[in-house]
Amino acid sequence: MIGVKMGSTSNALRTRLERMPLRLSDGLCERMERDRAAGWVNPFRTNDDEVLRRVDRPSDRGSLWRPAFVRDVEKILHLPAYTRYAGKTQVFSFRSNDDLSRRGLHVQLVARIARDIGFALGLNCDLIEAIGLGHDLGHTPFGHAGERYLDAIHRERTGRSFFHNVHSVRVMDVLYGRNLSLQTLDGALTHNGEYEQRVFELSGLEGFSEFDDIVERCYVEGGRAIGHLRPMTLEGCVVRIADIIAYVGRDRQDAIEAGLLAEDAFEDGMGGRYNSWILSRASVDIIEHSYGRDRIEMSEELFAEIRRAKAENYAKIYRAGGIEGECAEVLSTAFALIYDRFLDDLRRGDEGSYIFRHHIARIERALAHYDRSYRWQDDLNQTVVDYIASMTDGYFTELATKLFPEISLPRRTYINER
Repeated sequence: MIGVKMGSTSNALRTRLERMPLRLSDGLCERMERDRAAGWVNPFRTNDDEVLRRVDRPSDRGSLWRPAFVRDVEKILHLPAYTRYAGKTQVFSFRSNDDLSRRGLHVQLVARIARDIGFALGLNCDLIEAIGLGHDLGHTPFGHAGERYLDAIHRERTGRSFFHNVHSVRVMDVLYGRNLSLQTLDGALTHNGEYEQRVFELSGLEGFSEFDDIVERCYVEGGRAIGHLRPMTLEGCVVRIADIIAYVGRDRQDAIEAGLLAEDAFEDGMGGRYNSWILSRASVDIIEHSYGRDRIEMSEELFAEIRRAKAENYAKIYRAGGIEGECAEVLSTAFALIYDRFLDDLRRGDEGSYIFRHHIARIERALAHYDRSYRWQDDLNQTVVDYIASMTDGYFTELATKLFPEISLPRRTYINER
């Protein structure tokens, strides 16, 4: 367990943080009350009648009781990939503790935080919920560590990149063919919380043709393209900021609960209480600086604090064992072995392989409901990526140790010596 001694820098920091408002200003509260009484509608929100889908199917059209973006929410909730969130790492992979966050809780927190901000700003909260719940559907097992391993292997074999946000689009748009809206797909693509900004202005995206070109550039150019992504809607901007707010404090709580860090390990001195602190202050700040505007904005003070807190998280959690650093080499090897094994199975047409039985067959059954097919033969490397990214931590671990007995990964157990 890591602890740090609080010093003068921390005292100065705490003084600065104490100045950040906990409540909306009286002036804004009065303005919001007047606007609501007058029936004000945010002219920059995404309205239900603006929904864009690849196919205009009567069954996907909004109704009085199921508006357009509510349909997206429900499509996402019923995806097998959504169910698998519960078995995927948020930060900690091999610690059996039911109080630690998993990917499924994270997306719910993102959606909830974003809805709170979006409601205050008069945005479309159904679209916000759809983006929030669907934004991580493309995540690999073992969180961002798994994402790095799969990206490295895929680039080495094909020259194309793997990013979880890009794969989230593929899961919703290609693998399950649920005809989700462009606005939801765009929000998932552009959510990447690793790239923080103070001001979010809209991209001006208008249609699927341009969107498909952007997705392809992400595969080809990798980080260069990812770093320039901007949402097409204010709702997408709010989710992108909420993603950061959701994890920067919660990951600290998890690190303390997991026994990696002590309560006094963080410079601000708040320990796990930082989560509630940042949730309240960040939401107030963003609403204060964004209300009635055609962009989403935060103050210089909040932006600096988010960058500071993220940097501290990276130093003390993510790069210091938070992603089970002692297993990194074994996990990396396992990803490579599994990738090559199933690529070979596809090339040989071994229909007894798990990739045929547990992946291709299931995707084909799902797509058959929509008169579509899984064109897995077109790109065998991509098919392997689809399969690996779909795995939960437990499935990956069991598969790796079954196929490769020389691989030894920690057994998740509640009674251990950690």
